Amino acid sequence: MRLPSRIVDLSMPLDNETTCDPDIMRPKIQYVSQKDNAEAMAAFFEGMRAGDLPHGEGWAWEVITLTTHNGTHMDAPWHYHSHDKTGTPMQTIDQVPLDWFFRPGVKLDFRNTPDGSIIQPTDVEAELKRIGHTLQPLDIVLVNTKASEYYGTAEYLDHGIGMGKDATLYLTRDHGVRVTGIDAWGWDAPFTFAREQYTKDRDARAVWQGHWAGIEQPYCHMEKLLNLEQLPATGFVVSCFPWKIKGASAGFVRAVAMFD
Repeated sequence: MRLPSRIVDLSMPLDNETTCDPDIMRPKIQYVSQKDNAEAMAAFFEGMRAGDLPHGEGWAWEVITLTTHNGTHMDAPWHYHSHDKTGTPMQTIDQVPLDWFFRPGVKLDFRNTPDGSIIQPTDVEAELKRIGHTLQPLDIVLVNTKASEYYGTAEYLDHGIGMGKDATLYLTRDHGVRVTGIDAWGWDAPFTFAREQYTKDRDARAVWQGHWAGIEQPYCHMEKLLNLEQLPATGFVVSCFPWKIKGASAGFVRAVAMFD
């Protein structure tokens, strides 16, 4: 078997310090050291003392409190709505087909598009024409915005574009795409811009329109990717299998791109 010569990590690390979520959903990681756990490990064996272990150290572990949407993750259709347009219950992350998550990748570069812009089908078509790619069913489409340039700063949440309902359906309903991804906090426009728009038009259906496109055509998407700027437009494979969490709206992903 021939292996790819290069693997690019598309996932962000999970830590206590980096601001990449609103305060109400930031993760908390408690680090329990080898010394901390020495007595607990020794207690499994009658007569063993912590000092009997090499240098008095047991095993290390971490206690993590988080949501399924912390860090780089895969949204399941269940995240968008309880049922699709036919009334069929939406799939949870443990129900979506595994063959969606190891497929050829395509990168759409919208880094020069102003933050808050709502991407339309014509924008997607123009970018596909620029890179010379014809979408194939089950292509994994990754959207590169300028959001990841702000990763690690308080500004991260306020940068990026929104994949509009029609643009999302262009990919999913019209061309058979089932997995997409973006380097911003969300698939839709940052809430900073969505709030401004809602103040003007009072259209609640527009604020999360890319997600709610999944009601018409269920699909999965990844959020909070990194390093998309290191990828070519095409010619790579994406591996992005989500954690199998029963009944969950999302699963954590160690997403990578592989290419020569």
